[in-house]
Amino acid sequence: MRSDERPTTPIVVPPRQSPSRDDSRPANVEHAANIVRDQIDTIYSLDPNTTVHQPVEQPEPQAPAQISAIQTNLQYANQQSEAQNPYERTHDETQHQIQANAWSRYHSAWQNYYQQYYERYYVGQVHEAKKSLEEQVAQREQTVKHEPVREEPLSTDEAMYDLRSKLRGQIQTKAKQARKSRHFVPIIAATTVMLLFLFLQYNRVLFANVEAYITPGNIDPTNIVIDPSLTTSVSPEPKLIIPKINVDVPIIWDAIASDQNSLNRAMDNGVAWFNIPGANSKPGQVGNFVLSGHSSNDWLDGGNYKFIFARLEQVVEGDTLYVNYEGTRYTYTVTKREVVKPTDVKALTYETDKPVMTLVTCTPLGTALNRLLVTAEQVSPSPDSAGSRPTEGDTSSEAAEMPTNSPTFIERLFGN
Repeated sequence: MRSDERPTTPIVVPPRQSPSRDDSRPANVEHAANIVRDQIDTIYSLDPNTTVHQPVEQPEPQAPAQISAIQTNLQYANQQSEAQNPYERTHDETQHQIQANAWSRYHSAWQNYYQQYYERYYVGQVHEAKKSLEEQVAQREQTVKHEPVREEPLSTDEAMYDLRSKLRGQIQTKAKQARKSRHFVPIIAATTVMLLFLFLQYNRVLFANVEAYITPGNIDPTNIVIDPSLTTSVSPEPKLIIPKINVDVPIIWDAIASDQNSLNRAMDNGVAWFNIPGANSKPGQVGNFVLSGHSSNDWLDGGNYKFIFARLEQVVEGDTLYVNYEGTRYTYTVTKREVVKPTDVKALTYETDKPVMTLVTCTPLGTALNRLLVTAEQVSPSPDSAGSRPTEGDTSSEAAEMPTNSPTFIERLFGN
């Protein structure tokens, strides 16, 4: 209800009967009661034009002893009073008349109070909501502080770059978590063992390719013959010389063709004479002169010539080869290249009326799957002056397979 809708008729307080006095009460009790009545009458007799916010004029301060005496007298007066209704002792309708404008000021004061109360409440709620939003914005800015603000759409390349960056970040995070995990240790151990096993089994493939294409040869430039038709006196030490692939290697004659271990020992010290029936000629004789060398071998094996034929695949038709034998240099020209199986020994034992030489090695590099045969014919000294083919005898032995590499790691563990 608004203040202008309230009734204008003044509120009349019921009349108060004059309290009967008991002359038998002490004078000090009566005096204390009068003081209380005067204070109440003062409250009810406020000026109607006075606002509710003006403080009521307080009586002059009393001494502590006087205040204590008054309180005691009031308590005693209340106990001795025989009036059944305290309101009748303090109220006088002739003095107290409540005006309509006083009620209006009273309700206006309460309305102002509640208005200020709810204003403070909602302002507090708005402040809390604003603070929460600011925290969320701060977290968002912290998350995307490295991401530039773009007004234009991303191109395809930029989108792919961002995707790769995010994937790399996720992979790095997962990798860090995996490295901290104890379950990752067995995986590392198993991977290490597997890599070590693969290295021991296939190291010859790696080292053979390195030797073939990176390591320079150790040929002495003075051994390169410019004129292949020129017969030059050389030392009696038997050698094979291939200038194109920088090969200068001794020839070992005492290997037993049917014994693979004997052939491997010979090839550790040079190239071995593969002496078999039908291919047991030597330089200067009609027939096939066969030399075998390693193209790759295990890094644990000894010898200085385990990669001597690693570059033999680069020798092609028309290239020149040289052999020093018994003080004479024999010159050969490559006429044929072929790849055969290790058991195809008959590819070496064919009928010919010329002095020829065949070089044998394993191929592909690092394996013993096949054999590479490089055949060359003698051009110097003149092949017409070549000696006759040697007869079959004790110097040659049957062989079911051509020379091969040393056993691999698995073959050494479980046997050939």
